[in-house]
Amino acid sequence: MTHRSVTAPWTVDRPPIPPDHGWDIHCHTVFSDGTRTPEELAQASLDLGLHGVSITDHDTCVGWPVMLHEARRVGLPVLLGTEITSVLDGASVHMLAFGYAPHDQAMEMMFDGTRRSRLERARRMVDALSRDFPITWDMVLDQAHEGDDTTIGRPHIADALVAAGVYDSRSQAFAGVLSSSSPYYIPTPSPSAFDVVQAVRTAGGVSVIAHAGDRGRGSSLLSDEGLESLADAGLDGVEIWHRGNLVDQRVRLANFAFRRGLLMTGGSDWHGAGKPNLLGENLTDDDTVAAIRERSVPIRELRIQPRALSPNR
Repeated sequence: MTHRSVTAPWTVDRPPIPPDHGWDIHCHTVFSDGTRTPEELAQASLDLGLHGVSITDHDTCVGWPVMLHEARRVGLPVLLGTEITSVLDGASVHMLAFGYAPHDQAMEMMFDGTRRSRLERARRMVDALSRDFPITWDMVLDQAHEGDDTTIGRPHIADALVAAGVYDSRSQAFAGVLSSSSPYYIPTPSPSAFDVVQAVRTAGGVSVIAHAGDRGRGSSLLSDEGLESLADAGLDGVEIWHRGNLVDQRVRLANFAFRRGLLMTGGSDWHGAGKPNLLGENLTDDDTVAAIRERSVPIRELRIQPRALSPNR
């Protein structure tokens, strides 16, 4: 089922129907801001009866070898990916990148720059917060389950605030002093979404814009003109089925994707205990995953060095 059916154009009264079986291709682990290991992600996906799963940690592919090992161990197909932070016209744009060559120089440079910016931004936020709350940088580092391999960000600050007793949950921290409207908030310096789309394509991968209709992620959504410009630049797909994309935005994004001939995906944005999102709550159908894999670099050609377990675990 590809969802490119005669039912388009969709309306709020007749929205695009999400797949009821398939793959969850938007999942985070301890290699960024998730709370579960790749081993736990693979086993949980198998237990749910998912057809396959993808690891999409923020601005890194360092968890790929572990995820590939664990998925093969339990006999579950896997799609290797990354969620890349970018910006366009003042709007935060997250891009899911699948099946790109991880050793591509442009990708490595982009990730190194973003990770350094994330680290510096996190330290500046913690410095400001520490004047008013019982939190230190060492407390934040304690939340990085994979040490230097972890992409550190606001979720780790949130977990430190929870550990200090300031909040009861990560969600409360994000609604409080870590919200984008908080005086402690500092935006993440990010590459242009155009640069991300082009870099992913050059590295042989597939780019899918994530939760572009989620009003809870910032003061403004990416405009129709912004979406069109990314499609012109080589965007491959749009994440339609995500809990943050409410019905009107699913309709908007699906009609755009249909008109431009783009892939339509779904994913849970699972973070383990880090978010209420449930693994498998939104899915991508098998045909769409097959199209992603056909367009991207085969796993056997990615030159991934096998590593069963992280040395920090």
